[in-house]
Amino acid sequence: MVACFQLCKLTESFAYWTKCLECCIRLLHSRNLYCRFGEADLCYQEAQYYAQKLSCLRDSINISSLYCEFCSLFFVRSQYDEAYRWSVTALKALSSFLSPKVIVDVLRQASKACVVKREFRRAEMLVTEAVHIAKEAFGMKHPKYSDALLDYSFYLLNVDQIRQSVHVYQAALDVRQSVFGGNNIHVAVAHEDLAYALYVHEYSSGNFNDAREHAEKAIQIMTKILPADHLLMASSKRVKALILEEIAIDSHNKETEARLLQEALDLHLVALALAKKAFGEENVQTAKHYGNLGRLYQSMHRYNVSAPLNTSN
Repeated sequence: MVACFQLCKLTESFAYWTKCLECCIRLLHSRNLYCRFGEADLCYQEAQYYAQKLSCLRDSINISSLYCEFCSLFFVRSQYDEAYRWSVTALKALSSFLSPKVIVDVLRQASKACVVKREFRRAEMLVTEAVHIAKEAFGMKHPKYSDALLDYSFYLLNVDQIRQSVHVYQAALDVRQSVFGGNNIHVAVAHEDLAYALYVHEYSSGNFNDAREHAEKAIQIMTKILPADHLLMASSKRVKALILEEIAIDSHNKETEARLLQEALDLHLVALALAKKAFGEENVQTAKHYGNLGRLYQSMHRYNVSAPLNTSN
């Protein structure tokens, strides 16, 4: 795709500008998913350049999909105000002539932006429509349907419908496993999402076996596919660390407790380092890692270390 983009840039014409914009959309999508933020930023600037050149042809270009990718870029970087702004722009650019895939992606991405802005009623309306369209257009065994289910689960988790969220996450994982098999990054992400939902769901019962199994499966798959310092590893390690901490606290064996807490600490420290490398200090995700680390130090009775971490957020 990069080679195609470079070739298209060599010719100054409306036809090739359209191709350049299509390349930008595809490149942004892959770079957003793979957390290649530096390259995504460059693509973001170039996409805006070609969109401006083609502004007189706006009705014939896939501008809604472009704005959706802009929203996705800012969302994964936790810049939620910008993500929300682009989601609104993408929604305004929707039309019935667009493909179901584009419509579903815009609706579900906008829903996630609404969730983090606490606009839950609007988020529910958008994501339920995305699930409905995906089901009708692609069927219940298609990856696009699983994408919509994952975002519906995200909404459910954030409005404290935890049990239902777990069921929907499991359904999404089942679809992805049937389509992609075992060793696939989309499957790993679904395992991680389900692990966190199970962790929240079982918080009162103390039974974290299933949550731990899914977290470990996510890390196992990612380890086979991704470099050890990839940002996607940070989230999975964080989830496993949270689970191990709770198992440790409930353990009646001091040696087991100490071992699990140390493993959780090692995971949190790696996750924090990856987040700081990707986002810097002044970011919601980095702050979240610091907060989790501070709470872990409290569980380890290392209060002199936990206090500065908790007050810094």
